[in-house]
Amino acid sequence: MPIDSIKVGIDSFVQLSQGQSPAERAAHLLEEIELADRVGIHTFGIGEHHRAEYLASTPEIFLAAAASRTKNIRLASAVTVLSSSDPVRIFENFATVDLISNGRAEIVVGRGSFVESFPLFGYDLNHYDELFAEHLDLLLKLREQVNVYWDGKHRASLTGQGVYPRPVQTPLPVRLGVGGTPNSFVRAGMLGLPLTVAIIGGEPHRFRPLVDLYRESWKRAGHAGEPDVAVHGLGFLADTTEEAADIQWPGYQMTFSKIGAERGWGPTTRAAFDAQRGPTGAFLIGDAATVAAKIRHYDEALGGLSRVGIHMSGGNIPHDKQMRAIEILGTQVLPLLKH
Repeated sequence: MPIDSIKVGIDSFVQLSQGQSPAERAAHLLEEIELADRVGIHTFGIGEHHRAEYLASTPEIFLAAAASRTKNIRLASAVTVLSSSDPVRIFENFATVDLISNGRAEIVVGRGSFVESFPLFGYDLNHYDELFAEHLDLLLKLREQVNVYWDGKHRASLTGQGVYPRPVQTPLPVRLGVGGTPNSFVRAGMLGLPLTVAIIGGEPHRFRPLVDLYRESWKRAGHAGEPDVAVHGLGFLADTTEEAADIQWPGYQMTFSKIGAERGWGPTTRAAFDAQRGPTGAFLIGDAATVAAKIRHYDEALGGLSRVGIHMSGGNIPHDKQMRAIEILGTQVLPLLKH
């Protein structure tokens, strides 16, 4: 059964490789987005991080640069850490990207899986969820009104000030990025926001109860239209499946060994990595046919998707291999999904 209604995107945290200069990585990122645009990829998302190994502390600046060098691809965050960001500034920045791109900007907001931004910008981590709820409320009002009246606990109130510039798209698209917290799925449904589920391990079908909870919450709230579910998953492509796995593994091992040491996880093993590449595992790693089949599996397991974003950060992956992966995704996977 064709599933060409699913949009396929690329997500990146703009990870640095060992020995690579930040300027070189920035140049490579823009080349990657340009290629993704040429081969028909729907979306390129850049995730906000404030760590030494990631370059994108301000995704919207990279997206603005990419907007001037592309024609069709949608340009999104993946995600914007809204809890520790000023919603007014976020709206202004993405409205500007929307103007430069002539209506191709999107904001994916989340609470963030890392917490470095909270002390960096003077926010109390004890207010982690409260900050997110308050900032999201303001962001949604900003896209509805030019002159905003709003009262909050953690930010100065707005008393009718105008917020400019205004974007091309009305309203400016906002998606809610979530992990595995039921309350986050309910929140997205009650607010009538599109949902992006980050699945970085396990089996996709295990997220089905949470996705169904989102859909039920959407209907209970009485929103028009259909709930919109997208997925963010780890992946990589090459001409053969084994080549894709061998290219991806060193960077994956380095990244998750570091994160695991910080969070008390067990060791990162090649066996566990390979298990996630199986037919029901989370990883979208392989040749074109393998990745197309995995996208179909995600769609079936979660009851229908609007979009799949494949996270290919580029850490310790040679630039030419990254470019080849993007080429395969656009020129081979997209046609396979139509047949």
